[in-house]
Amino acid sequence: MNAKRTATKPPRAKTNRAKFGAAAYEGLSGKIPTPFPRHIGGNAMAYLKEVVDSGLTCNMTERFEAAFAKTVGVKHCIATPGCTPALAVLAASLRLKPGDEVIFSPVTDYGTLMGFIKEDIIPVFADTAPGSINLSAKTIEPCITGRTRAVVVVHKTGIICDMDPINALAKKHGLIVIEDCCQAVMGRYKGRLAGTLGHAAGFSFDSEKTMGSDTGGCLVTNDDDLASYARFIGHSRGAEMRPGFGRIHSAAGYAHRMPLCTAAISLAQLEIVHENVQRRDRIARLITSGLAKIPGVIPLPIPKYLDTYSCWMLGFNIDPTAFTCTVDEFAQQCDAMGLPGAGTARYYLMPAALTFLQEMAASQTYPFSTPPTAHGYKYSADNCPTAAAFLDTFIRWVTVCDKYTDEHCATAVQIVRAVAERNRK
Repeated sequence: MNAKRTATKPPRAKTNRAKFGAAAYEGLSGKIPTPFPRHIGGNAMAYLKEVVDSGLTCNMTERFEAAFAKTVGVKHCIATPGCTPALAVLAASLRLKPGDEVIFSPVTDYGTLMGFIKEDIIPVFADTAPGSINLSAKTIEPCITGRTRAVVVVHKTGIICDMDPINALAKKHGLIVIEDCCQAVMGRYKGRLAGTLGHAAGFSFDSEKTMGSDTGGCLVTNDDDLASYARFIGHSRGAEMRPGFGRIHSAAGYAHRMPLCTAAISLAQLEIVHENVQRRDRIARLITSGLAKIPGVIPLPIPKYLDTYSCWMLGFNIDPTAFTCTVDEFAQQCDAMGLPGAGTARYYLMPAALTFLQEMAASQTYPFSTPPTAHGYKYSADNCPTAAAFLDTFIRWVTVCDKYTDEHCATAVQIVRAVAERNRK
């Protein structure tokens, strides 16, 4: 048996740490807006004042949970400090066993997987569908084994995965379906809101996201038992009261509770989210239509089933054979001409980006040991060749925001067209 654990390597003294939120946008400028400073719902100051005037005794977080649940149309909303904590609470609440497998979208952020990895779950990455940034039922099916317990789909850039075939496949194999809706808040699939299409879902209210607060997130579900255990494990640290003794911790839980001030801003943002999302839907369709007319430029396809495109990030692929420059040079020229933050996005390919996971699997560090696993795992771009090839020619720019006008949309298209013509073979 090889069930060793290894200590995490300390960061190098000169580690170039990643930045998030407004800090990640510092210094970016161009001919179209960036999200910061954010538009904030008009009631934010009143709600924040209520938090302060109450001496931190008001029920702002509970009010936000109730309002968000009602808006989405679910029974339960459990508010957290961010989406990474929300999905971590969800991972712990599923009560899976070490060595169980969960299938993930390969093009996402570490926050989608973090909680599952901490629960000693084995990630398995399904490839993306051809020409898409998302996985599909067809790419999921070959990944299902006797140890598969759930599928976590990511509605990347706000394009909702084709959920009906995914749910049918999951039902056939007795799998739980989890939605990562961090980039798709209030998006609609065949008339249904993102977050209501699976067993449970996680949302992000980080400052750069569509419904951006100072930070924040939540998980939603209609499952009473899951919601109850999620509050126990995620808010109460797995603690219960024993008469004559006090708190006992019967499970290893978290204190992932949304702060009152975050709830106040999130509630104010919820009140303006529908107008925000409708603007983003219009923006995304205008720009996509314009980009599609440029030879050699392939915008992200908008599926017919996507009724409301809650666009968080826009991007396009290029045909490298059509241009004299590389993909990276094309992106750099777009940035220099005023498309702020334009760049490639290879870092979104999780089996290639999670180098610590590669090391754990290669060294058979627990839970990649035997037991609990029955075979070896390897992680690299080779796990998902379609996704890797897609990202090799994909260019995205900084977060799309509700500040865009029709003129800004036209400018974005003009910039891409100018770069394309400058470099055309």
